[in-house]
Amino acid sequence: MDHSKHTPLRPEELTSDAVDGANVYGPGDSHIGDVSHFHGTGQSAQAVVDVGGFLGLGAKPVSLPVSNLNFMRDEAGKVHATTVMTKDQLKDLPEHKH
Repeated sequence: MDHSKHTPLRPEELTSDAVDGANVYGPGDSHIGDVSHFHGTGQSAQAVVDVGGFLGLGAKPVSLPVSNLNFMRDEAGKVHATTVMTKDQLKDLPEHKH
């Protein structure tokens, strides 16, 4: 996926309504998880990403500072994120407890 034509979200757009359910892509544009929910707003927020699993089963929720993710909209307006972290690096993080 060519992210160069995608529009980065502004800090005030980093809200639960905007990013819940967003796909997260790692190095090489591999799909590594989805945002399940968001704590806070703007640059100080934490995104909880469900990593791994299949069709929502067996995924591990991990919490990341929003600064570790680059949220953007594609040409169709769909929000997604990229990160330099791999799926294995995310799986190694502590499990997020609700």
